[in-house]
Amino acid sequence: MSKVIKLVFLVSFLCVGGPAAWANSYSDAIKAFSNAGESGRYFKTAYGYALFPTIGKGAFIVGGAYGEGKVFVGSKHVGNSTLSQVSFGAQWGGQAYSQIIFFEHEQAFKDFTSGNFELSATASAVAITAGASAEANTGGGTAAGISGGRNDAATVSGGYRKGMAIFTIATGGLMFEVAVAGQKFSYTPL
Repeated sequence: MSKVIKLVFLVSFLCVGGPAAWANSYSDAIKAFSNAGESGRYFKTAYGYALFPTIGKGAFIVGGAYGEGKVFVGSKHVGNSTLSQVSFGAQWGGQAYSQIIFFEHEQAFKDFTSGNFELSATASAVAITAGASAEANTGGGTAAGISGGRNDAATVSGGYRKGMAIFTIATGGLMFEVAVAGQKFSYTPL
């Protein structure tokens, strides 16, 4: 019975806290990442990027996340993508966040758009959030950062790894997690 109560609480939390976060648009997300210090510099040199303005995430021991995004080469919209994630571990809560994946070169873009792409245990993201944060990233590694708000990125560079650089901005909710997770992406060209 207590699991049912907790599940109801989680769903209620997502329904109440989610609408403001879900209102985020592509232009708002691009503006936030462009003005966030380190991630803003990638727009000038990256071959392209995949942008997910709102990803919803919820968990109670087992977690999941889902978001829809657009893929760009330069500033041209070339396709659409979906993100899904499953996680296992000590975790609870709900959260909404924006995520951008920059492609350093054409090969990284081709790797991402080749079909069902997955970020494995070695992927990591630079979190751009208000206050201090420490988190287990998409593959079970750890990341930490500190910043003053949406417009101040962490000063430590994650740089490109296998031709990709990933940044996230928390847009709402509260999540506690020490979990192992992986993100899977689909791609549909225009």
